[in-house]
Amino acid sequence: MSTGPADSTALVTGGSGFVAAHLVQQLLERGHRVRTTVRSTADTVKLAPLRALQAAHPGRLDVFEADLLREGSFDEPAKGCAVVFHVASPFLMPEKIKDGLRDVVEPALQGTRNVLAAVDRTESVERLVFTSTVGAIFGDYADVDAMAGRTLTEEYVNTTSTVENNPYHYSKTVAERTAWEAEAAQSRWRMVSVNPGLILGPSLTPASASGSLFLLDELLKGYFFYGAPDFSFTTADVRDVAAAHIAAAEHPEAHGRYIVAAPEMTSFHQMSRMLLKHHPRNLRLPRTALPHWPVRILGPAFGLSQDYIRKHLGIRFRVDNHRSTEELGLTYRPIEETLLDHYRSWQEQRR
Repeated sequence: MSTGPADSTALVTGGSGFVAAHLVQQLLERGHRVRTTVRSTADTVKLAPLRALQAAHPGRLDVFEADLLREGSFDEPAKGCAVVFHVASPFLMPEKIKDGLRDVVEPALQGTRNVLAAVDRTESVERLVFTSTVGAIFGDYADVDAMAGRTLTEEYVNTTSTVENNPYHYSKTVAERTAWEAEAAQSRWRMVSVNPGLILGPSLTPASASGSLFLLDELLKGYFFYGAPDFSFTTADVRDVAAAHIAAAEHPEAHGRYIVAAPEMTSFHQMSRMLLKHHPRNLRLPRTALPHWPVRILGPAFGLSQDYIRKHLGIRFRVDNHRSTEELGLTYRPIEETLLDHYRSWQEQRR
């Protein structure tokens, strides 16, 4: 993509997803030609935002049907592309995962292998930008306690997650490792990994099943109106995550992994307070922070194991995001702006 927008074509996998839709939009706005894949072109609800982008950018967006689990699915979409953004991967919250291997690990790993095979077979591809997560760096929050300065940096790799314990983080860890091994085995294309925190912000896709949206959905629907449990999150605005992908493709010297997340974690209670400043009459949002003891006692009734509670409740750490700001030139939106836009989008979609 360094040759200039008019000469470049990019493939974005999973174009109807939360992050990918923003990425497709930003690429088009920057003048690139875009090819994107969806699981089914018959799903008119999921495809509506992409069809709107096609109308707004005539002749510059092509939509293909591709299955992560079907070999060869990405060969045709990748033709003529200089960059492949592999974004498609299931992101489910732990309580939504019934079978870790079937629901997240196999789609993430096999999908990555099929995309890598298409990249290897497509001579025009020069760069792969891989959507990973901070969850490929740590498994549980308690893991960060063992890191230098209790600070999250790109040098670490998640070694504690398994199919049984945090299958989503495990799936992203093995998928990213597989991609790095594929890059090392050849010399034509280079890979950059984008590792975002919890992705928030306005959704272009009302049918998205992203775990990021599900988590905030619980807060906004009033699940914690009695009090916010002391869980905190590394956060990133979906628009900043999309911009980071483009910067990773356009900067010739971009390499390795890039954490994309705010340097400070944000708790449920902080999120609620920010929203209440602008929506003080919303009775669904918690006014107070919940003490730890009721969470420890009642957590298992809401699907939280004692092990999970012990390794996450009340734990905070610093995030070192200097590579994304200094090398990719990323400027992060304030978390309050992200939350307000997320809330506004959530309300509009409910209407």
